[in-house]
Amino acid sequence: LLYMALGSFVSAAIVFSAVPMALAGGVFALLLRGIPFSITAAVGFIALSGVAVLNGLVMMSAIGKHREEGASDDDAIVDGAMERVRPVLMTALVASLGFVPMALATGTGAEVQRPLATVVIGGLITSTALTLLVLPAITALAGRWSQRRRPDPATPTHALA
Repeated sequence: LLYMALGSFVSAAIVFSAVPMALAGGVFALLLRGIPFSITAAVGFIALSGVAVLNGLVMMSAIGKHREEGASDDDAIVDGAMERVRPVLMTALVASLGFVPMALATGTGAEVQRPLATVVIGGLITSTALTLLVLPAITALAGRWSQRRRPDPATPTHALA
């Protein structure tokens, strides 16, 4: 589905790079709060992965739009990232704030709610940082790597050998 949305396996892989960072944040949050891994924590990791991919898709779509409009790779990355700072922050902030009451719950059912909320909040912190800072950098590196791998059309083929 990401390939169909972005039109590139490389872009889809870059979007998926947000998932391990999000998962690491969720694991760290569980460790920090001393909460053991449970089924509800696993559900939190699934929800977290979805939000991380969504934020990455929002960022990569904006970058792709600027590329289609004729911007250079570097300009498209900077403009796309700056254009999508607010939507990515808002998505993460709304989801995180929505889970705060669950994370702080002490009443009936709190043992089920706390792991899920902790995973989502901790993972969204790291995932948002990745999406806003690291994802554009990975996109720039991937673009430079693909340009080096592509032969220059002005170079004769015998010069490449």
